[in-house]
Amino acid sequence: MLAATLGAALAFGAPAALAGTAPVSPSGAPAPVAKAPGGAKAAAPSSQSATWVAGTRAYLVITAPGDSSAVRSAIAANGGTVFSNYDAIGVIVAHSASSTFATTMRGVSGVQKVGATRTSDVPADAYNPALPANPAQSSTPAGEPVRADMSQIKADQAWAVTTGSASVKVGVLDTGVDDQHQDLAPNFNAADSVSCAYGKADARTGAWRDVDTHGTHVAGTIAAAKNGKGVVGVAPGVKISAVRVAEPGNSFFFAENTICGFVWAGDHGFKVTNNSYYTDPWQFNCPDNIDQAAIIEGVKRAQEYAESKGSLQIAAAGNENYDLAHKTTDTASPNDSTPVTRTITNACLDIPTELPGVVTVAANGSGTTKASFSNFGSGVIDVAAPGSDVYSTLPGGKYGTKSGTSMATPHVVGVAALIASANPGITPAQIRDKLATQANDIACPSDSRCTGSAANNSFFGEGQVDALKAVGSTPPSGKYFENPGDVAIGDNTTVESPITVSGVSGNAPATLKVGVDIKHTYIGDLKVDLVAPDGTVYTVHNRAGGGTDNIAQTYTVNASSEVANGTWKLRVNDNAGGDTGKIDAWNLTF
Repeated sequence: MLAATLGAALAFGAPAALAGTAPVSPSGAPAPVAKAPGGAKAAAPSSQSATWVAGTRAYLVITAPGDSSAVRSAIAANGGTVFSNYDAIGVIVAHSASSTFATTMRGVSGVQKVGATRTSDVPADAYNPALPANPAQSSTPAGEPVRADMSQIKADQAWAVTTGSASVKVGVLDTGVDDQHQDLAPNFNAADSVSCAYGKADARTGAWRDVDTHGTHVAGTIAAAKNGKGVVGVAPGVKISAVRVAEPGNSFFFAENTICGFVWAGDHGFKVTNNSYYTDPWQFNCPDNIDQAAIIEGVKRAQEYAESKGSLQIAAAGNENYDLAHKTTDTASPNDSTPVTRTITNACLDIPTELPGVVTVAANGSGTTKASFSNFGSGVIDVAAPGSDVYSTLPGGKYGTKSGTSMATPHVVGVAALIASANPGITPAQIRDKLATQANDIACPSDSRCTGSAANNSFFGEGQVDALKAVGSTPPSGKYFENPGDVAIGDNTTVESPITVSGVSGNAPATLKVGVDIKHTYIGDLKVDLVAPDGTVYTVHNRAGGGTDNIAQTYTVNASSEVANGTWKLRVNDNAGGDTGKIDAWNLTF
């Protein structure tokens, strides 16, 4: 994703000039995540409103989903205003200049969490947003050679099968997109584009345009048109929509902006979204911090809402060459004021990339090497894709090169869009699984930080995506059921996670597929069973693997003697002390 440099979280996108002529990142250097430089606060824009006062801060007020009218009344009664409201997920974005607002609201009936989303003031522009510039367009001579990154993931071969369906919508949650660009205009979906800057949807024409260069670059890698000029995206037949999550002037991606973007994605039928950023101002959000706990909960609910509506989120891993599975310190937060060095643990999350259900993307350098800047981590990285010196679109009809996990992610998003095009009706969970199974294994290099097997390791996850393999076969034909809920696995305990199956006639198949995703150190402690509705136990993992971390595997079980409908359970028994974990998700395919 975009690393912490810009102030918003773009994966290697520089914050400097935000116009269409912004300089291209130097060759080999990752494009900074859209973040503000140096932690300095941005000056208040000139579009100031009488509603705005110095000291205005933004808060997430978390309630039960449904009618939040009583809590909204309490916000007004305690020195705040409701800026935007997402009743479907129980998240309210409130503004207040009162230093006691959060503390007071935490004592209000019906309020579950309250957290400040920034350590700087809400800009005055939030109350009267200026439209981004619409840059003059350059023309490009004919010619669109196939680039190395496209041939490396066999996108050029996949186009013989499908270039993507115009019915597949892809959301680019980023700094915005230049919809007038000659290579993007043919595939741009203005009807579903929006600005979510400041946490409120702004659907005015052009509100979605790029306030940097990052989002336009990402959009080109996903779906630049196959029109004989410039470049071709991985899925040049799908439709792209811009959801500008970045704020102007600093390209910060605050939590309320991301929440707005995910809810918009769910409500507008985006099959997949690209998220090459992390939510500012915290590179990692820690659940033991009262403000950050609210940020985690709010963004998590929005992501789950989008997925429940059929949208898969894919996100960049980040550009700090950091082991996300062994977190120790954070030196970049808060990036909207003065960063401090703090001690953190693995409980602290880089969001949205470490949220359940989100596909996390690492960057390859040359060929199948690890890009020097790419974050990594056992059980965190899902797949990898080219992310160094990627040539793509820039605002104003221009083209240029950027590097970063921000540039790797749109390759994966493009492959996901091709999968969705070739398999109408496919679910987010099935796309997620197919992204894993189609990837080409990459063994660890001679680097002690890389752990795991060629099939799945901390540098490359399941491997480098392969567009041709992705469209060359169909997803499982049987009905699919999933439980993505986390279940903690304590020492010497037994836990269960249920899935209720309905609508399947007769018995389960002799080739019942059981997909297991368990995050746990030392899997030799674990016994894992599938429990049929009648209580019959099928053991799929029995204390094998020794000190290996995590179980991410699909097992085949002969369950032909079992009635399919009913409640199936995944039972996990931890047989030793010293190592704990969780059932991250599991699924059944009949």
